[in-house]
Amino acid sequence: MKKYSFILFITMLACLSCATQQERAERRALMRKAVAEAVENKRMHIDITSMSTLRYGSRMVTPDFYLELLGDSIRSYLPYLGQAYQAPIASPSQGLNFDAHIQSIKESHPKKDLSRLEIGVKTTEDTYLYTIELYNSGKAFIHVRSTHRDPISFDGDLVP
Repeated sequence: MKKYSFILFITMLACLSCATQQERAERRALMRKAVAEAVENKRMHIDITSMSTLRYGSRMVTPDFYLELLGDSIRSYLPYLGQAYQAPIASPSQGLNFDAHIQSIKESHPKKDLSRLEIGVKTTEDTYLYTIELYNSGKAFIHVRSTHRDPISFDGDLVP
């Protein structure tokens, strides 16, 4: 009797693991599709989880920071930690918090599971180059270079 109950238990575990593997595969496929659509349409919302600078290292951030692409514009609500080389003229510093029209955008696919967008943006305060690396898993890495500030990087997740 114990032998049969053990076999039944093993069979049930095998069935449960198959279902979870299938669910995981379906979730991965849905995320791949969401990433492909986001890159193609240039419409995405990325929630930021951490930031990294050369001077101050890596830090976790609160969950309310994000980067959004809206076709031909960008909405940046990102923290900034670093040194500015030039003070803003006649306006308070807005940092990386702005809505702006995209001046240039370049799409590439350096790897099978990686899409890269290079986005040029000019605000009243500075000129920025955002490089967004978006993996099929939904993980995003954002590197921001500026004319008048230290570079900064962010890790985040695509919100499908």
